[in-house]
Amino acid sequence: MRLYLVQHGEAKSEQIDPERRLTDKGRRDVEKVSSFLKRLDLRVAAIWHSGKPRAAETARILAAAVAADGGIVRRDGLAPNDPIAPIRQDVNRAEDDLMIVGHLPFLSRLASALAAGGESADAVAFRNGGVVCLERDHRQLWRLGWIVTPELLP
Repeated sequence: MRLYLVQHGEAKSEQIDPERRLTDKGRRDVEKVSSFLKRLDLRVAAIWHSGKPRAAETARILAAAVAADGGIVRRDGLAPNDPIAPIRQDVNRAEDDLMIVGHLPFLSRLASALAAGGESADAVAFRNGGVVCLERDHRQLWRLGWIVTPELLP
């Protein structure tokens, strides 16, 4: 099983946009990553997002490149400071690949708990618009598969 963790694209400041939607650069960065993912022919059970506009926009852009059988799903429990335990349980029970579009520090804590055994390990350096792929093996152990960030792509 693969879990794709995506930090939303760069967002406008709260002073400029109280909703904190994506900046033009943020949108371009996510589109660049989306084009890369399209070549991988990814298929996931669903693309979950927090419901915050920056995460929802990022999820919509990625959905153009990633086949999501269950579509794009607004999911409670993915806000920046939400506890990771409920989502971690759902992810550990999942059999099909899944994509989660969210925020820091939530994504960092979730990735660290899955791959390093503790949410404070800070095991992965997330970037706006970047994708972290974690892979669960037959022993139910999670490992980092790969990371792609907008800066790595032409």
